[in-house]
Amino acid sequence: MQGLGASIISTIAVILVILLGIFFTLAISKLLSKTILKGIPSSFVLELPPYRKPQFGKILVRSIFDRTLFVLGRAISVAAPAGLVIWLLANIGIGGESLLDLIANFLNPFARLMGLDGYILTAFILGIPANEIVLPIILMCYLGGNSLVNLDDTFSIGQILMANGWTMLTAINVMLFTILHYPCATTLLTIKKETGSWKWTAISFLLPTVCGIVVCMFTTLVYHIIV
Repeated sequence: MQGLGASIISTIAVILVILLGIFFTLAISKLLSKTILKGIPSSFVLELPPYRKPQFGKILVRSIFDRTLFVLGRAISVAAPAGLVIWLLANIGIGGESLLDLIANFLNPFARLMGLDGYILTAFILGIPANEIVLPIILMCYLGGNSLVNLDDTFSIGQILMANGWTMLTAINVMLFTILHYPCATTLLTIKKETGSWKWTAISFLLPTVCGIVVCMFTTLVYHIIV
């Protein structure tokens, strides 16, 4: 019964976090339309081209060169340098501590205000090339390794996280910040390409990140008041 109750609570927590993310998306869209986007016309145009018999060769070439290779090229241009940076931070040390540990310890006081810890916040910062590497970076830090860790056993992952001080508050804030924080680097590069403006790219980075920080701080404050 205890296991069933924990599963129900976890499911409800995930659903609430997702609904909160949808709420913030709609609320911020409404806010932007009333402020900095006020007066900018928006329209939706659906243009249907004349029907032609599909040409397999052209479809394949366009899909590979116009879409797949473009996205992969941007991902590689960001992921390769980021991987090198992560490896250097984990393997270069000062005074017996790796640079990764030093950064995490420096960020720890601010991270605690968000209900996280320094390693989690460091992982989010280093995970800007792809959100998928945030958890492997966290596990690498907790296990004291010098390369990314990828575990398939969710039970083992849970044991590692709890052994390093994770609570329900930590898990909720990690989910909240995952939903609300900045897009990955590939998305930011695409925004820059589509808008041709660093201003909108910066807004796309800062606006959700500030929302994520504020929400995590709020949930942490409420949790400590209640508990």
